[in-house]
Amino acid sequence: MEINALLLAAGQGTRLRPLTLDWPKCLMPIKGRPLLEYWIFLLDQLRIQNILVNTHHQKEIMEEFLNRERFSGRVSYTYEPKFLGTGGTLLANKDFFRAKTTLFIHADNWCHCDFQGFIDFHRYHRPRNTVMTMMTFRTSTPATCGIVELDNNGVVQKFHEKVDNPPGNLANAAIYLLEPEVLDVLQDLPNVSDFDIEVIPSLLGKIATWENTDIHRDIGTLDSLLEAQYDSITTLGWSNPDAWQRDFEKNTIYKKIENTKNNY
Repeated sequence: MEINALLLAAGQGTRLRPLTLDWPKCLMPIKGRPLLEYWIFLLDQLRIQNILVNTHHQKEIMEEFLNRERFSGRVSYTYEPKFLGTGGTLLANKDFFRAKTTLFIHADNWCHCDFQGFIDFHRYHRPRNTVMTMMTFRTSTPATCGIVELDNNGVVQKFHEKVDNPPGNLANAAIYLLEPEVLDVLQDLPNVSDFDIEVIPSLLGKIATWENTDIHRDIGTLDSLLEAQYDSITTLGWSNPDAWQRDFEKNTIYKKIENTKNNY
């Protein structure tokens, strides 16, 4: 099974302002490395070599990061002058994913789990007639997440996107493995923007789930970004620092995070 990956990295990170006024959310430091590098390193370890990253906010900074020699040949990027949304980006780049399994990741999430187990479940064990696998996790704030209701086979029957008093705490992690049939659904929604709100309801009964019982955080708030610094994980990226990494270690974003924390 050949897998191509789409890393969504175009968001403005409004909940992290003022930090994101001059630095991208997906390049926020976690244990001294930018979050997006963690994702690219993880995909490299999984031998996923065809990676596409979308950009919009802080385009120049993002492209300087992505043009590093260590990403050459494995990472490409596409700039969106107008923000297309999660579903719109996937539809706009459908030819990149056609006839392949797609690993579709909201790259501003901080996540650690058995990713090979996630892929193996999708490949060998997902229920018959499902066309995608959604990673899930248990959340302490279900009203801020998309909450799923499953049947006895772990297939999504109902989906509640950020509603008051949702029926449970099993949440959508916004990390998916998609089969080509999902692109067929997208093509019937030519004006699609939000994957979760507009596409998932069309696939109820066809979405398998795999639960991440380790670490999952949306680092879209200062609290979550700070908590991620203390998560127990050792391997974040390549051990040999390049020029970009050495500059990053002196980046003013560290001081700005500390100042924001002190004024929080």
